[in-house]
Amino acid sequence: MKQKLSSPSFADLFLGQRKVKQAFFSQINTVIDWAPIRAIIEVAYTKGYKSTGRPSYDSLVLFKIELLRTWYGLSDGEVEDQVNDCLSFSRFAGLF
Repeated sequence: MKQKLSSPSFADLFLGQRKVKQAFFSQINTVIDWAPIRAIIEVAYTKGYKSTGRPSYDSLVLFKIELLRTWYGLSDGEVEDQVNDCLSFSRFAGLF
């Protein structure tokens, strides 16, 4: 017979936090119409049109990453690490 734990494990706490983040990001994506924001950003965001080098990132992706950086008080390097590591950050930014 399986023993029932009386207190949550570290994994339970971690998964609970993930659901909160995912719900928050889902609500933000539902509430905000990103099309007008993209139009405003596209006016100011100049993409390079050289044939060499890597293609530039989508302007809305960069804007959403900047929102994450501001909301969570992260440095540029920290937000890059979080977007690469945290699935909810990647999904919100539009990388998945």
